[in-house]
Amino acid sequence: MKNNIFFPADILLPDCQKVNYEKFSVIACDQYTSEPEYWENVKKSADEKYSAYNIILPEVYLSSDVDAYTKKITANMQDYLKNLFFTYGNHMIYVERTLPSNGKVRRGIVGMIDLEAYDYNKGSTSAIRATEGTVLERIPPRVKIRQDAALESPHVMLFCDDPEKTVIEPIADKKGTLEKAYDFDLMCGGGNIKGYFLSSKEIKCIDDAICNLADIDKFNAKYGTNEENALVFAVGDGNHSLATAKACYENLKNKIGDEAKNSLARYALVELVNIHDESIEFEPIYRIIMNVEPIKVINELEKFCQITFEKPDCKYYKYDFYTEEESGEIYIKNPSSALPVGELQNFLFEFAKKYPECEIDYIHGVENLKTLSKEEYCIGFIFDGMRKDELFSSVIKDGALPRKTFSMGHADDKRFYLECRKIAD
Repeated sequence: MKNNIFFPADILLPDCQKVNYEKFSVIACDQYTSEPEYWENVKKSADEKYSAYNIILPEVYLSSDVDAYTKKITANMQDYLKNLFFTYGNHMIYVERTLPSNGKVRRGIVGMIDLEAYDYNKGSTSAIRATEGTVLERIPPRVKIRQDAALESPHVMLFCDDPEKTVIEPIADKKGTLEKAYDFDLMCGGGNIKGYFLSSKEIKCIDDAICNLADIDKFNAKYGTNEENALVFAVGDGNHSLATAKACYENLKNKIGDEAKNSLARYALVELVNIHDESIEFEPIYRIIMNVEPIKVINELEKFCQITFEKPDCKYYKYDFYTEEESGEIYIKNPSSALPVGELQNFLFEFAKKYPECEIDYIHGVENLKTLSKEEYCIGFIFDGMRKDELFSSVIKDGALPRKTFSMGHADDKRFYLECRKIAD
């Protein structure tokens, strides 16, 4: 049986005789969005003629003339198709990325997904789902770039929940028998990346393992659910880029009807990673509310849900709060969300409606939050973060999680653009 979600693709790689891979490959466009100096350094480090930098738009420049950038990107893509890329037909690539932050190796498989199996809307029951809420306003500028693009290069990373390590990890034991696709150090301290072409035998094993994850009876037994459709892949990184691919495909269907289902635009290139890979680490992102009296936040929280300042004898979530003058513990009894962050975010969403003058910020690190909370008219909350083995069950129960639920690795650990795929004839 073949899965109908994840497939081999016609993968394009640069001709190594024409370009230095280290100068070609650049980090995901949604990183260093407030540090234009990083991207200026990338521009200096990249190959002037042939670089992924020339076929993307870093988000730090989204406020610039997007139309002008789009024209250049479209022209560069056509040039690269004619003069730079080799096509490796019907392939998957096994990837090992040595992360600069901790030296761990992240293992993944590059292939393509069927966008018919993906829905980023909250409450989706599709096989591929978003892990956090999609900000719809972020999609149109990206659509502008992709709708006339000839190529895609992914920074999208999908997770599978495979604790028995049946999909990706068996490939690692066989990599010595595989043809190497690339092996080089990434620019700007991005670590090392190695890629290996998979044979039809390995691709068949991956297909069988994914079919097993998608088996609805096994899925319901695993999560204690009674679902009709299995959640097979969850978006770990690049949610808005994948949502853009979906939007462009839906626009094409509206334009030409069912013929779109036979188009290259129906699919998107991604990297699949096991959430149980040792390199994957989740860190909580805390909340701070500013420009409001802390007592108002506490009083409104008490109206919104059941709270107590002593540990209750029922199910609860615990929050440590910090203000300019005091700190303490609050317990929310009988929470309805799967995660502490979800319960708090639901309250903050309503609180911000009532007090629009307040500002909510998302803070990494306990000490950082404590320091910021010492400012006047501020209150910060610390809570237990989501374990990575809770991700799938949380998405199944709550739908897409609140934005900024967790952080996954440092900026330099994010995916770099390298593999490409043709998305238009």
